Formats: sequence, structure tokens, C-alpha cells
Amino acid sequence: MQPNPKKRHRSTNHRNWSSNSSTDARNTSPTAPLIDSLLDKTVTETSQKPHRTSSSSTTVAFNDPTTAAFNDPTTADVILNLHLDSTTSSTDDSLSSSSLDNTQNDDVLEPIYLHSHILTGAKYFSALLSDRWQHDTITNITSVNLTIPQNSIDDYLTVLKLLYTQDFTAVINSVSTALDILPVASQLLFEDCVKNCLKFLEAVPWSEEEENRVINLIPFINKDESDLLLARVRVSVAETEGNKENNNDNDNSCEKMLRGLIYAAMHNHSNSAFVKAFVAKLLRDFPSRESAKTVLDGAFVESLTIVKGSLEDYASPDFRLGGVGGDYTETEAIQRLNLHTALTVGKHLLWLVERMLELRVADNAVIEWSEQSGFTSDLQRAFRDDAWRNFVPGLPAVMLRCTAKLANAVACGTILAARQVRMKLVKDWLPVLIACKDNVSPTLPSHKSLYLELEGTFLRIISTLPMSDAQELLKQCIIFSTRNVEDCPHLITAFNTWFRRAMRPS
Repeated sequence: MQPNPKKRHRSTNHRNWSSNSSTDARNTSPTAPLIDSLLDKTVTETSQKPHRTSSSSTTVAFNDPTTAAFNDPTTADVILNLHLDSTTSSTDDSLSSSSLDNTQNDDVLEPIYLHSHILTGAKYFSALLSDRWQHDTITNITSVNLTIPQNSIDDYLTVLKLLYTQDFTAVINSVSTALDILPVASQLLFEDCVKNCLKFLEAVPWSEEEENRVINLIPFINKDESDLLLARVRVSVAETEGNKENNNDNDNSCEKMLRGLIYAAMHNHSNSAFVKAFVAKLLRDFPSRESAKTVLDGAFVESLTIVKGSLEDYASPDFRLGGVGGDYTETEAIQRLNLHTALTVGKHLLWLVERMLELRVADNAVIEWSEQSGFTSDLQRAFRDDAWRNFVPGLPAVMLRCTAKLANAVACGTILAARQVRMKLVKDWLPVLIACKDNVSPTLPSHKSLYLELEGTFLRIISTLPMSDAQELLKQCIIFSTRNVEDCPHLITAFNTWFRRAMRPS
């Protein structure tokens, strides 16, 4: 029989749907005028097959499970007509069955010959075919029309074949395959296929593109089935469900992770330099500057507290006068431990300052550093002793580098500190610099350059203060002068600036 020329017919090369389909079956368009003749032809041909059994001369049994094969017209009792909907794409999540009257503008594909007892494995077909038994016909052949999105033919055929084979392991062998057929299986209510797709997706890694596809599919999957996938793309799903009032669960989880990484970089690894470099890269790339600031501020305060406590214990009169219970050996051990702790955590503190300045989130650190009059007093007392020279010779440089980096950010305008903060920063830390110049040998090139850098930075900050405050602080800076006047141009410039301003007419 030739297809009706008035009806548009399209065959696909996506795949060979069945090797069992006859030539007539493949070339027959499932249009309305041809359905009756097609059914008559199918009954005539299949009634002569030896594997058919009949209860009477007019009734043919089509549901023998031992003979059912995908797209086999000789045993099928359901003809599925697929129509490509040109108004939808393969990513559409719509699935509809439509009558032939509504598909004149659609692309009509070859019919697929299926079996009702197989199709009932999908609840969509089970419901669609539930009334077919109300019509007592000789052939018991039902025609079903299905409109599918463009470019989704292979996905629908794969799901239909899985109804027959149930060989999910062989077919669902990649993330892309699982993501392709999952929407179809979900729409056809093919639960076994859906479960196997989700089981595969939950167990294997995803690329970023695949993860986005998974997230887009989650709304179309029931909660019980999607929880395992959600656990991979959202933090603390169970806690979020149980705590609706907290809208920052994801932010808090990210901050908790960052805190753990920073702590590990500073305390838990012998090759801390490499780990610190890695964590610094993560902080630079972290999308939420506010979260990074919160975490770094907390780590800064925690580390500063430890350093302050160690220096406070070191400078305590209980240790400096008479030892602990008169045991000077034990006192020396404790003092050595205090200084060692101050140096070790001080290095971590310097690393935190560098990260905060790099991310431009050191505003709070500057304020905190400017309110350390007690800490700076303890440092001055420590540097006037000789113990640090033997135990922690690098401690002065670490403290001055922290000060220099924060003060330089203020002097350059990277951090816009209030006038009171600027004044206290210089007022509290200038004596520490003076104590280092008096008690720490500046012969090392690194020490000399550090002193000069911090001197120049302090003088620039002083130039931003009111005349009365600047006058008080400049008097202390006279220690910056050297035997050769040409070696301290920064000091000469600072005093000349003050005098020029002071002599300016009212």
C-alpha cells in the first residue's frame, strides 16, 4: 500500500528502530485515512503466523510474552505514532498525546509497533490503555499518538526499548545518557528507569555542565528521589529543611569550610608554605568577598589574641621576678615556650594580614591593630631583654612587618581609616619601632630596609593628622635621624612640611 501523498511523511536516520519491521511497515504513514486499512493488513498478515494462537476463528491473541519484540508488527497490539512538535525543543519538559487532527503541521515519523502488556510497565501508557479493553474488537489493536520535542527521538526510543529489555546497566552507562533519558522516563512514569538513572547519577562524578543539567531536572523529580542528588549540590539539605529561619545556610557552610582550610594551612601541615599558597589561591577566587572577610577577620582576631597572651605571660611579673615557685629552670622553659608561640602564631598572623590586604578586606584589622597599647607595651619590654635573641630572633621583624603592611595600606589610601585610628596606629606602634632600633641590630639589610619603610610610612600618616597631633608624634620620630643627614630625607621632608603648614598665615 502506498502512503497518502497529502500527508507529510518523514523517516529518520537516527537509528534503525527494529530489524524485524517489514518494508511495508516502514513505508506506511500513520495518517487517519490509512489506519483502518493498516489494521486490516496487520490482522491479515499476522493471523497466518505459526506462533499465533486463537481462541476462535475471529479472535487473535496478541499478548504472548514469549513472542513480544520491540517494533514487531506481527505480534504488536499497540501502534505508537510519534509526531515531532516543531514548536518545542528537546529541552522542553512537556509531553503530550494528541489526536491526529492536531498534528497536520507536525513532522510524522514511522509508526512503532508495541505490546500493551509491555507498555503497562510505564504508568503513563498503563493509564492511557486502561480503557482499551472496553472496546471488544476483533483485532484488539490500539493506535496511540504522541507528540514529542524535536531532536528527542533517540531518547524516546531508548526508553521504549528499556521497557522490553529492562537492561538498565547496559544502557545507562554515562551521565549524559542518564540525563537524556531521565526526563522521558519521568514523563512516561517509567519508575524503574527513573530509579536506575538516579542511582547512576548519584554514584558517579559530574562535570560542571552536567551538574547544571542535574539541577535543572531536580524540580521535575519527586523529593524522595531527588534528595540524594540535592545532597551533592546543596550544603546541609536536612539542616536547611529543619531550619527555615536561617536563610544563610549555604554562606555559613562556605565560611565554615574556609575557616577549616585556613586553620589547616596554619597549624596542621609540615609543608605549610605550599598549603598556604593553595589556600591563598582559593581565597582570591572565592566569589563572596563578604564571606572571605568574615572568615579572615575571625582568624586574625584569634591569632592576635594568642600572640598577645603569649607576650603578656612573658612580660608578667610572676615570671620575671623569682620564677615559678623559685624554680628558674621551669621558668626559663615556660618563657621560651611563650616566645616560641608568639613567633609561630605571629608568622601566621602576617600571612593573614597579607591575604586581607590582597582581598582589600583589612579595614577591621587596621582598627584592631591600632588598639593594642597593652600589647605594644609588652613587646617593648620583651625587646629590651636578651632572651628573645636566643629563642626567637625573628620575632621583632615579624611584628614590624605586620605593622608596616597595615600602615602602608592606610598611608596609600587603600584603607580609608578614620583620623583617630590613624593617630593611634602611629602612637602605639612607633615606640615598638624605636625599641627595635635601640635593641635589635640593624646591620642586616632586611632589618634596615624594614626600618626605613616603616619610618617613611609613619611619617606619611603623621602628615595626615591635625597639626597638634603631628607635632607630638614628630618629636618622637627624631630618633629616625642618622649621623649622615642625607640618609634620612623622609624625616627632613616631614619636618619641613609641618613647619610650612605652621607658618601659613591664618
